[in-house]
Amino acid sequence: MLERAIKGTHGYWGWLIFLLALMGLGLGCYLYQFFEGLKITGMSRDVSWGLYIGQLTYFVGVAASGVMVVLPCYLHDYKAFGRITVLGEFLAVASIIMCLLFVFVDLGNPVRIMNVILYPSLKSILFWDMIVLNVYMLLNIIIGWNVLAAERKGVHYRQWIKVLIYISIPWAFSIHTVTAFLYAGIPGRHYWLTAIMAARFLSSAFCAGPALLILLCLIVRKVTKFDPGKEQIGTLAIIVTYAMILNVFFFMLEVFTAFYSQIPGHMHPIVFLFKGLQGHGNFVPWMWTAAVFAILSLVLLIVPATRRNEGTLTVACIILIIATWIDKGLGLIVGGFTPTPFHTVTEYWPTTPEMLITIGIWATGFFVLTILYKIAVSVKEEVAA
Repeated sequence: MLERAIKGTHGYWGWLIFLLALMGLGLGCYLYQFFEGLKITGMSRDVSWGLYIGQLTYFVGVAASGVMVVLPCYLHDYKAFGRITVLGEFLAVASIIMCLLFVFVDLGNPVRIMNVILYPSLKSILFWDMIVLNVYMLLNIIIGWNVLAAERKGVHYRQWIKVLIYISIPWAFSIHTVTAFLYAGIPGRHYWLTAIMAARFLSSAFCAGPALLILLCLIVRKVTKFDPGKEQIGTLAIIVTYAMILNVFFFMLEVFTAFYSQIPGHMHPIVFLFKGLQGHGNFVPWMWTAAVFAILSLVLLIVPATRRNEGTLTVACIILIIATWIDKGLGLIVGGFTPTPFHTVTEYWPTTPEMLITIGIWATGFFVLTILYKIAVSVKEEVAA
């Protein structure tokens, strides 16, 4: 089926060339970072994780959200999702590739990544995060590819694939739970020291990931002859709605706990993000944008008429993705480091090379995703014909 990736329209090849150009730009900036060191980034001793790890956190959630189509399709026999399940699985594969690349560039010296393998520690959350991410990527590659191949031949996939499917469902929850434990297990960071961190991660994942999948399904419908289906998109929209309600509710629980208890360590990160602290407030407009977009997306999703209208649903998904990305892809990380345990504020903002490297990794993920979707859609078009 791989040969289908090298057959496409001028638009398809133009998109791939555009992504390759962005990948080349990102690679050039990474080489600059490799030789100059992480000093070219906005990170410091006080804010040692930044945009890179924020993107890791966000795209682990996008990868985990694949279970939102896998579970209904394979476990509850919701046949309608059979048309888009492989799209969700391939989105998970591309997302994990981006996650691994963000870890790679964040290390500074990439050889350090071997320390996790050469000197494994069962007490290390990073070790377990490496295990669950790589296994989940392999599960989705194997399952998605074999189910697609079976669909092309007009036969049922083999029984051992179903075993892997059952394994992948709890595994999807585990990848984002373990990622949440990376933060919740650090006692000196009050913004992360919460028992519902994993629940917040999963709720944001299960709204942002399916919202992105909805947009991808709409794009696939527009640029190909394959229609993912109106019912499928409508069901995904309902999943996004409930998950976003939980996501906002969990954040409000954190706000109530912090300010009703009046514990300074819990209040100050939220004050820094939404009001500014000690004269530092570069995140304030971003966080309020996220808050407004989150409420607007909820309104559009909760009202049945706007949720069922694909135009307003598209707007809702776009602003929801922006809102969750700002909150989780940047605010969560920097908020955890600010203020420091010494009650000082060290400002962080990603530098231009940092942002270009990030864009290069996004381009890599979408390059992989485009090829995988090209193969999947070509097979589905052939089967339909």
